[in-house]
Amino acid sequence: MIEQSTKKRMLIYSGSSNSELAKKVANELGTELAEVEKEQFASGEIYIRLADSARGADCFVLQSHSGGINFTIMEQLLIVDALKRASAKRITAVLPFYPYSRQDKKALPREPITARLIADMYIAAGIDRLVSIDLHTQQIQGFVDEPFDHLTAMPLFVDYFKEKKLENLAVVAPDTGRAKFAKKLGDQLGADLVVLHKTRPQHNVAEITNIVGDVEGKNLLIIDDMIDTAGSITSSVSTLKKHGCKDIYVAATHPVFSGPAVERLSTAGFKEVVTTDSIYLPESKQFENLVQISLAPMLAEAIKRNQLHQSISSLFF
Repeated sequence: MIEQSTKKRMLIYSGSSNSELAKKVANELGTELAEVEKEQFASGEIYIRLADSARGADCFVLQSHSGGINFTIMEQLLIVDALKRASAKRITAVLPFYPYSRQDKKALPREPITARLIADMYIAAGIDRLVSIDLHTQQIQGFVDEPFDHLTAMPLFVDYFKEKKLENLAVVAPDTGRAKFAKKLGDQLGADLVVLHKTRPQHNVAEITNIVGDVEGKNLLIIDDMIDTAGSITSSVSTLKKHGCKDIYVAATHPVFSGPAVERLSTAGFKEVVTTDSIYLPESKQFENLVQISLAPMLAEAIKRNQLHQSISSLFF
C-alpha cells in the first residue's frame, strides 16, 4: 500500500536582484530560501540549477526587477522553467515591481506593448499565478491569462502617515492617472485631494502646467507608484512652494532611482521621501531623508494565504 503525505510543501526561491527582501519574506514565513545555483558564462548566458527536489511542491519565485532589468527577467524565467521541468506542483511568480509596466499601450504607431509581452513570457515559462504590487496601470492585470494578485502598499503608507499626525494635510496626485489612488489614500488620512496636471514633451521629462485644488498653508503628501529619474516629482516642488504650501512629503512604492534621481530627491527640499523595499537600494542610492518600509510582511501573508488556498481580498485594501 502506498501512503501519501497530506502535508503541503512550500518552497521560496529568490533571484539575485533583491535577496534581502526575499530573506525577510522567508523569515516571516518561518522558513529559509530554497537554494539555487546561479552562474553566468563568459558569453553572458545565465545558468540555473535547483539544489534540491521541487517535485510536488508549491513554489514561489521572488524577483525584483531593476538595474539590469533584462538580466533579472531572464533569471526569473529560467528558475520558473527549471521548476516546471522538476515537476513542481504549482509555480507562483512574485514580482514586487512589474518590469516594463510603463509600456502598456501603443502611444505611437509601430510601438510594442511590452508589458503584455512580459506577461506572455511568464505564462509560456509555466507560471500558475502572478503576484505584484502597485502596477503602473490596472490594465496590466488583463494581460495575464492566469490568476493575478495585485497588491498595494497603501496600507503601509496609511499607517506610517497616521502615526505622524500631520495637520492640515492634502494628498497630491502627480497626474490624473494617480488621482483615484490619491483620493483613496486621502480618505484614509482625512486629507484633501490636489491634482497636478502635467505634460511630457519627451521621455523622462515632465512639466507641471496646472494645480487643481488648494495647497496654501497645507502640508502636502505627493503619492505615486514609482520614482524613476525624479524629474516629475521634483519639478512640482517649486510650483507648489509658490502657491504657499508648508512641508512636502513624497511616498512612492517603487524606488527605481535612475540617473540623477538621488541628487534631485536629496536637494529638492522634501521633508521625507517614503518608499518600500520593492527594489534593492545600494548605499549609493540612499540619502538622509529617505525612509524605507518593508513589504516582507505583506508578501509573506499573500504567499501563505495562496499556499493554504485562503482569500487574500483583504490585502487589496
